[in-house]
Amino acid sequence: MSQRENFVAVQKNGDGDLTAFKTSSGRVLQYDQALQEVQAGKIAGVNAFKGKDGDTYIRGDADGDPANNLDQLPLF
Repeated sequence: MSQRENFVAVQKNGDGDLTAFKTSSGRVLQYDQALQEVQAGKIAGVNAFKGKDGDTYIRGDADGDPANNLDQLPLF
């Protein structure tokens, strides 16, 4: 079985919202594409959740370590 990828860097828009992700294998995924892969279980360390507005978002798995929060990943 192949190793699941994880996110190693992010892109943000002017509001600071995440717009794209770079994976551990070097692939660049736009947010919608990344969300599909997260929901399919292809990306480790993250999960999808439904926000109060009804939209689905990507967030890091809660492990008590703010250093691996998606917002803390380096920009690319």
